[in-house]
Amino acid sequence: MTRTMEPTQQQHTPPLRRPGWRQTIGQDLGASLVVFLVALPLCVGVAVASGVPAELGIVTGIVGGIVVGLLPGSSLQVSGPAAGLTVLVADAVAKHGLGALGLIVLGAGLLQVLLGALRCGTWFRAISPAVVQGMLAGIGLVLILGQLYPLAGAAQPVSTWAKAAGLPGLVESALTTTAGLSALAVGVLTIVVMLLWQRAPRRLRTVPGMLVGVVVAAAVAVIAGLDVQRIQVGNLLEQIQLPNFSLLDAGVVGSALVFALVSSAESLFSAAAVDRMHSGPRTQYNQELIAQGVGNTVCGLLGALPMTAVIVRSAANVNAGAQTKASRVLHGVWLLLFAALLPGLLTYLPAAVLAALLVHAGWKLLGLRSVAEMLRADRAEGAILVLTAGLIVSTDLLTGTLAGLLAAVLKTAWDVSHLSVTVTPQGQDDEVVVLRGNATFLRLPRLLSVLEGLPLTKHVRLDLTGLRHLDQACGQAIDHWVARHREAGLDVDVVRAD
Repeated sequence: MTRTMEPTQQQHTPPLRRPGWRQTIGQDLGASLVVFLVALPLCVGVAVASGVPAELGIVTGIVGGIVVGLLPGSSLQVSGPAAGLTVLVADAVAKHGLGALGLIVLGAGLLQVLLGALRCGTWFRAISPAVVQGMLAGIGLVLILGQLYPLAGAAQPVSTWAKAAGLPGLVESALTTTAGLSALAVGVLTIVVMLLWQRAPRRLRTVPGMLVGVVVAAAVAVIAGLDVQRIQVGNLLEQIQLPNFSLLDAGVVGSALVFALVSSAESLFSAAAVDRMHSGPRTQYNQELIAQGVGNTVCGLLGALPMTAVIVRSAANVNAGAQTKASRVLHGVWLLLFAALLPGLLTYLPAAVLAALLVHAGWKLLGLRSVAEMLRADRAEGAILVLTAGLIVSTDLLTGTLAGLLAAVLKTAWDVSHLSVTVTPQGQDDEVVVLRGNATFLRLPRLLSVLEGLPLTKHVRLDLTGLRHLDQACGQAIDHWVARHREAGLDVDVVRAD
């Protein structure tokens, strides 16, 4: 006998509850300290590489931690100045001046907020992987090329071509001068320690290799008394300036648009990667885009660097055991306290050490293994990647990215417009022409070539039932061809799909 349970007796599984802040604060506090120690040299290094005062990178890191950290979107990824934007910032400052930087970042932030409100966040995930990889590879190449100069204790030229042309002289000065050898030694030491730390016991690797490399190299430089260029950091408030709206012009608007698109794409790509690292709440892409926009708006009002979500800091946050957004907010608090109380410690940091960090970051952006895999898997996709990266290096980021996107669209259009045209004789007086696939304007020349090559003395049966798509250009061309043949007194039967 089966007994039916009364409604009042039904048992419900209680909903899973996220642990409260008292249960997670210990882990979040520890993770925030790790992220702070990783973020501090990167904030300074990105600012210096961008050609702006180091203080502005710290301001952006503080805003990324405290402001963006409190907003909804992604719970564990960390925002701040990114190595991938150094090329953009340096180019914008060179063209429009440091005074226009805040205006550009402000415009980019407002545009990001608008895109998020219009629910465009998920569309950034639809960009061709070849274009994305090409963009990252191009940025990585430009970043490496530029940072080789401070790595060897030299001032880097302005243009990419000048940097490439100056490499032989750079190698000579790095190996024959005391300043060059000293800078190169601490820079190479930084990278070597970072790489070797990856083989350390798992428990030790809780401390990021980047931090270990910076501390070891800086300590060696101080103990050995090496004469190397060091970072100068002053009062943050002295570098903050409101946007100068008198500098607004078409070039500034264009730069703001590029900043918004590139930083949005990088942030949302990072979010997708970070989501694969943990089992917590997934990123809400539109809200994350709004959060990034709010952060950049605040940075623009302060005249600071633009921000994105940064995969290096985000990975450090997850690997350090962060549970909630409290870890990223606290890392911003530590940055603020450090800048207010202990900025003098950064004067012990050699510029070559920061250059080494950025060369390492550029190498990871380059992603040679991913590039090789894409070239082997699909030559057309690989060509788009090489085109995008090559144009970014030889021209600028906007030109290279737009060219890559255009090439990807054309490739997709070509792929989806595959058209099979088969001509089969039926006796002496009949021809059967069968079309299969997608008849688009891209295949119109081939279609017309086949149709106009048919003998004018035969009856033609044109079978269109195998077409999945017939665009207006091909449809009109077929109708005109049929009309001309019928006007000439020839029989043409057209079989269309129901």
